Amino acid sequence: MLLAGLGLLTVGEPNGHYGAGMTSWLPGRSRRAPLVSVVVPVYRVERYLASCLDTVLASTHANLDVVVVDDGSPDASGEIAEEFARRDPRVRVVHTENRGLGAARNEGVRHARGEYLAFADSDDLVPPAAYEVMLRQARRAGCDFVTGSITRWEGEERVTPPWMRRLHRQRAALLIEQEPELLGDVFAWNKLFRRDFYDGVGLAWPEGVRYEDQPTTTRAYLAARRFGVLPDVVYVWRIRADGSSITQQRASLADLEDRWTTKRMALASVREHGSDRVSKVFHDRVLAGDLHRYFTAIPGCDDDWWRLLQAGVAEMWAERSLTHSGLPPVHRLTGWLVEQDRRDDAAAVMSWVADLGGPAPRVTDREGRVVLAVPPEVLAPGSVPHAALAVRDTEH
Repeated sequence: MLLAGLGLLTVGEPNGHYGAGMTSWLPGRSRRAPLVSVVVPVYRVERYLASCLDTVLASTHANLDVVVVDDGSPDASGEIAEEFARRDPRVRVVHTENRGLGAARNEGVRHARGEYLAFADSDDLVPPAAYEVMLRQARRAGCDFVTGSITRWEGEERVTPPWMRRLHRQRAALLIEQEPELLGDVFAWNKLFRRDFYDGVGLAWPEGVRYEDQPTTTRAYLAARRFGVLPDVVYVWRIRADGSSITQQRASLADLEDRWTTKRMALASVREHGSDRVSKVFHDRVLAGDLHRYFTAIPGCDDDWWRLLQAGVAEMWAERSLTHSGLPPVHRLTGWLVEQDRRDDAAAVMSWVADLGGPAPRVTDREGRVVLAVPPEVLAPGSVPHAALAVRDTEH
């Protein structure tokens, strides 16, 4: 059943059925709506799966091929998926041994029949017009894939992150050299791929590692002759209250190892692409983009986790410091401290900021420059260069 009050999701029938084989008219060379395959990996999501599939099947683009991959789920997820398949011929279920999200997506792609390919995680929701608007953009602008905006759903709050609004501020068809910061939109599930493009450039999801989205979407952006960008919200990302989703486990050693692995893979693709502009933007604004989430875990972290964090930062920012990055000022400072292997100071800064409950204070120094006002009991005066304390003009 659809969850009440979502706002974006309004359908008349409980399961959103439009009838097998039904098509809608869209602009393009043919009046027949192309078949869109939606791959839905499933593991331990019996509480959420029905809502997810209800919203997928309620799509205003009704010509769907929904491939549900039961990744050896030990709960009732597989049975729920089979019940949907019995009720709607657009749904097919593939049962596999548990091999992880990347492998489940790859398995689903092998079974997909559509001219276009999309992905949905089984605890999230898809707005009714999502596939229709992405498909329209793909066909009108000749795009190899299209990416749309998203909404985060956490508790009672549903918001589009500011960085997502900025990257999807208007409808466009682009090359990556025009907007390299879009490499930061790494999600698999807010995109619609032309299947011949997906297969032609050899896209697949890394297996046996978390954060598999970034290496694959990075390759897609770099390989696309043209990709589409939409301001429309095409996906609702549920942040689970129980903290059980993959992206809510950053303080673990295994999580950090996987993060560095996938960052290396994406960075290697960008370097191979060979564009100085793309490389610089990727390094400063994309590669560093999520580090602040790890920096908040520094206070109280164990020795092995710190060594892994410090080694990864030292490796990837050896030639160009995080002080040049797009991180907020206090996290640029923390990044510099990590680069210098100053664990106690990094922990002190993160603890200080957490206790503030708001933005770090600023002050104007003797040269008239705005810098972070870090108390002397947190950092010894004179122990940090100006570059690590600096607040940019755009951040005042």
